Amino acid sequence: MERCIRQDHREQRALYEHFYGYCLKTVFRYVYHYDNAVDVVNDGFVKVFRNLEKFRQPPGVNLEMIFMGWMKTIMVNTAIDFLRRNSFLQEVGALSDSVWEEAAPGVSSDNALLYKELITEVRKLPPAYRTVFNMYVIDGFSHQEIADQLGIAVGTSKSNLAKARMSLQRIIKKSEPEQGYAISK
Repeated sequence: MERCIRQDHREQRALYEHFYGYCLKTVFRYVYHYDNAVDVVNDGFVKVFRNLEKFRQPPGVNLEMIFMGWMKTIMVNTAIDFLRRNSFLQEVGALSDSVWEEAAPGVSSDNALLYKELITEVRKLPPAYRTVFNMYVIDGFSHQEIADQLGIAVGTSKSNLAKARMSLQRIIKKSEPEQGYAISK
């Protein structure tokens, strides 16, 4: 990391290539047009390299996992900025299946497949519901943080999350016969 902070372009490129897929998956939950998602990831990496000196590793923890969390926050915020600039317009696009092939460290292939299926269903949500769902359920933001980021009331964040969950339940129930899902009550 020290060499990246000192603007060693070879080390920066290695870090970029190592985490590119992870960051693209994170951004693609928010920005679905592939070309725009790539642009957002690249903008996010510019922010990562500009702020790398501010990254601090707490003692006794896994550097890569803490760094991935830090980068994830930057990528999510960059994606939200992009959406805000574009009035949260829903985009149409597809992400190549090859992006899903390399799972995050410690993630089984079954979990990676379930994650891909979940994201596919989340993409069907209206943009406001989808954004709040991603931020709260997948990225772990609080309703207050979501409200601050999106410029909405906390109650609106909670309402959008509830509506997103209800919509996802309807989508899953519709796909039960095809998918063989069994939802117990």
